[in-house]
Amino acid sequence: MITADEFFPALADPTRLRCLLLLAGEGELCVCELTHALDESQPKISRHLATLREAGIVSDRREGLWIHYRINPDLPGWAREILSTASRANAAAKPFAQDRRRLRGAPTRPPVRCCA
Repeated sequence: MITADEFFPALADPTRLRCLLLLAGEGELCVCELTHALDESQPKISRHLATLREAGIVSDRREGLWIHYRINPDLPGWAREILSTASRANAAAKPFAQDRRRLRGAPTRPPVRCCA
């Protein structure tokens, strides 16, 4: 189980925080959706997601060639509540609102499947 001294440093990186707040609001996203939303390269996003997965904050599932990420359902309630509160509290703040707008415009959003 993740502890506070493992959880908070993982949130300290802006890219990881932006990914987590999108995942907290959306439930599950593939790497291509996150790269589009954050306007960052796939290797950068994948590297940060790997850090979050290794820390136990996110979990992933493979669908063909695509990897989808979500907040780890085994994350302690206190940690899930922090992510949920941070997501709601920053909904209108930059860069989080911009990330959500770009995500809505992603060419891979349903009903289109990843990764176009």
